[in-house]
Amino acid sequence: MLTGKNYIGFDLSAEGDTTYRTFNPLLNVENPTIFSEASEEEVDMTVTLAAKAFDAYRAISGVQKADFINAIADEIMALDDELVNMYCAETGLPEGRAKGERGRTVGQLRSFADLVRDGSWVEATIDTGIPDRTPLPKPDLRKILVPLGPVVVFGASNFPLAFSTAGGDTAAALAAGCPVIVKSHPMHAGTGELVASAIIKAAKKTGMPNGVFSNLNSSGIEVGVQLVKHPKVKAVGFTGSIGGGRALFDLAAQREEPIPVFAEMGSVNPVIALPSALSEKGNEWAKNYAGSITLAAGQFCTNPGLIFGLRSAFLDGFIKSLGEEIERLDPNCMLHPNIHDKYERGKSELSSQAGVTIAASVESGVAPNYATQRILTVDGDEFLKNPTLHKEVFGPFSVVVRCKDEMELTTIISNLEGQLTGTILGSSEEIYKYSGVVEALHGRVGRLIFNGVPTGVEVCPAMQHGGPYPASTDSRFTAVGVHSIKRWVRPLSYQNWPDIALPDELKNNNPLKISRLVDNKFTQDAW
Repeated sequence: MLTGKNYIGFDLSAEGDTTYRTFNPLLNVENPTIFSEASEEEVDMTVTLAAKAFDAYRAISGVQKADFINAIADEIMALDDELVNMYCAETGLPEGRAKGERGRTVGQLRSFADLVRDGSWVEATIDTGIPDRTPLPKPDLRKILVPLGPVVVFGASNFPLAFSTAGGDTAAALAAGCPVIVKSHPMHAGTGELVASAIIKAAKKTGMPNGVFSNLNSSGIEVGVQLVKHPKVKAVGFTGSIGGGRALFDLAAQREEPIPVFAEMGSVNPVIALPSALSEKGNEWAKNYAGSITLAAGQFCTNPGLIFGLRSAFLDGFIKSLGEEIERLDPNCMLHPNIHDKYERGKSELSSQAGVTIAASVESGVAPNYATQRILTVDGDEFLKNPTLHKEVFGPFSVVVRCKDEMELTTIISNLEGQLTGTILGSSEEIYKYSGVVEALHGRVGRLIFNGVPTGVEVCPAMQHGGPYPASTDSRFTAVGVHSIKRWVRPLSYQNWPDIALPDELKNNNPLKISRLVDNKFTQDAW
């Protein structure tokens, strides 16, 4: 049963004066539960409690953390239909999407549990000393990854489970040994509270310190600003808009002690359709991309917002087929009226730019909060001189750019902002023929896709979900997969430290039996 209150560690609290409700976009009505926004005092209490919990939690073994994270997964599944129904009521998304995202969330948690149970992720590195080396002795040096401290995670609007309360950021931070404070997204505060209750139950069952996890409600920006500025917060995770992510990044940089903000932000995910793709499979790719553009009303960070091709009759045919496929599909409900309104404004802004033509558009009357899809076309020279056409429009929308030749295409790709993904459609031979285009794309994205669609992010160690700015604030890291744990840790070296006082991961006899780099050789052996 929902309370509408904040979780400050294990305790529920509602001392703030500001209240709000979530919204059911499918029914176009407010949901009944009243949520209480955290007060300044509650925010400070939460961070102070998390900092105290860090002293205990960072010393907890990998096996204990694995038990905790697995227990979170178990408790989320135990919520069963209550969670699924709340998810649907706050998003307008269907039951199948809710269950699929729940499965992804639980899978992420279990993968991090496996990672910390094994323990080798800490990258234990040992360079043994040579005290009689001349002209100077070599010290004994041992390095390990250690947690940063309390982490603030901002829930994402478009993934209430997989990128929110117990999503990838939270799972990775808890696995690293960092307490987590979630700033719940106001559009799905009920879903967030249910998941938070599961995390708290798991923490209590597995003996975790009070304050290892908290969940704070907020309808505006004040709670988030206070959290980022709090001196005891040591890192921030965010998934959302460029404006929101950049604002947090700037706030964190202006602190007396600057902290990292790992923000996954805007991306239009360019697709380059090379000649063979359009001449041999133009209609097939048109159908595939119509589905990708409109999937879940286009509310994915990997939505293909830009498609590039060289001027030809085949490109014209592709545009015609794409338009026909787009107009054949039924519009879908968006997550919230605010998101729908922003989509309509963005769609209108780009449609009104010089040189732009509407190739396809669904104009029939639809229910409130439903997004009508649109495809625009523009010539490469107009695209090059108009940065507005580079902007992400969050919804079922894409722009096809007609390039006059390979040089113009390469120039355009080289001048794009950083992206999460870039896709090449064509033959393997064309990768070499158009190597300049491919290399330009290589420098602008975090994931290169061949003959596929960018929507769909596999959760596995080889996945890179991040890219050059503004796709993310630090392209060296991923927000998906177990390697995302590296955002929440820092390296620490011990020099000439007594073996008995070293962490188990660095002791001579390797009591945890983990893989370590010892004198430049990987081994699980003791010595």
